[in-house]
Amino acid sequence: MPEKKHFHFVGVCGTAMGSVAAAMKRKGFTVTGSDANVYPPMSDFLREEGVEVVEGYRAGNIPETADEIVIGNAISRGNDEAEEALDRRLLYVSLPEVMKEHFLRGKRNLVVSGTHGKTTTSSMLAWLLLSAGRDPGWMIGGLPRNLGRGANFSASEFNVLEGDEYDTAFFDKRSKFLHYLPEVAVINNIEFDHADIYDNLDQIKLSFERLLRVVPRSGLAVINGDDPNCLDVAAGAPCPVTKVGFGQHCDVRIEAVEYSPAGSAFTLGGARYSVGMPGEFNVRNAAMAATAARQAGLSEDEVREGLASFEGIARRQELRGVAGGVKVIDDFAHHPTAIRQAVEALRQQHPDGRLWVLFEPRSNTTKRKIFQNELAECLAGADVAVIAALPDPEKVPPEDRLDPAAVAANVPGGKGRYIPGVEAIVEAVASEAVSGDVVAVLSNGGFGGIHRLLLERLEG
Repeated sequence: MPEKKHFHFVGVCGTAMGSVAAAMKRKGFTVTGSDANVYPPMSDFLREEGVEVVEGYRAGNIPETADEIVIGNAISRGNDEAEEALDRRLLYVSLPEVMKEHFLRGKRNLVVSGTHGKTTTSSMLAWLLLSAGRDPGWMIGGLPRNLGRGANFSASEFNVLEGDEYDTAFFDKRSKFLHYLPEVAVINNIEFDHADIYDNLDQIKLSFERLLRVVPRSGLAVINGDDPNCLDVAAGAPCPVTKVGFGQHCDVRIEAVEYSPAGSAFTLGGARYSVGMPGEFNVRNAAMAATAARQAGLSEDEVREGLASFEGIARRQELRGVAGGVKVIDDFAHHPTAIRQAVEALRQQHPDGRLWVLFEPRSNTTKRKIFQNELAECLAGADVAVIAALPDPEKVPPEDRLDPAAVAANVPGGKGRYIPGVEAIVEAVASEAVSGDVVAVLSNGGFGGIHRLLLERLEG
């Protein structure tokens, strides 16, 4: 049992914050927290773990006995508790700093990064280690079906971390992944994203260059060898680099790919693997996970068995139900490349049905006009592409704001429709969809509960 120390988490009900708070409590620390939104399942989880939580942010919430104030990434200046920590000159830290000092130091940390595929690849990698008996810890920004939870900390020498290039806290604008002490850094791909904090692609590439600068000489960078931005970032890396991809210049080549509605099969470095997920992007995700797992010491057979039994991620092409013969599928895609890949995979999985794509431009990047043209193009593979209104449009200046009606008008083939409200979208789909159609809902939020509303309306 460590010497008692009191940590107070500001923004404790976030998935990562809550998971780390509970893990700190299990280590024997005193842990309290606060959040503006305290509701199940996180509120129930924290109560069961013995973490005392108060709702709302007030200066008085910070106990006099608190030794460290952990300030979440969602907390900004002006927050009463953040201001109190500054006024009282308290010791305040970010969540990644707490993870580094209490869970990552001295461990073999496998950090999965990139614009797309981080959640799937890190989930695959954690499962490969777990199914092979290595009992890893993990911190993943999704819900892997095989793992049952997004975060777990163990006594194992291994940790698998989804490494986000987003900034750490209001007082630390470095990318979160720079705190994770990587032995292995996986970079799936690099594109422009997070338009709210990055001005251009070069700034993002610089952050990935910094990630590779902290990989030790005994470690490894596993990069997408077919991505020019990844090659640029890795060009001057001081650590060993392995390029994975289809190109002949790659160190580990993906070959002999076969797709079916049930999944994908491929050869990697002479070994044959299969994964129950469709699409080229999932083959790439699996190849990156397999290469990192081999670096961690897993055998070909352990990797093969783990990939074959991987069950995917909640909200990644997840079938939410079938009503009236119409399938309703949920997907987290929220960037033009991810949307295009999702549409291609849905076509492979459902080659015969008419494909509806309902897109909500909710992310900080897709709310902005930076991808005005690309969003229209990436929806071309749908039979009907419906674009909803921007949630909270006032958060983006008018001159920078996406025009969703223009996106719909520019979808090739005249397939686009701008339908602002959820109820109107549900009515349009229900009145036109027929048995055999597939309706894919793409958003990084709840989209007004549209999945349930669609299924109820289609059933009626």
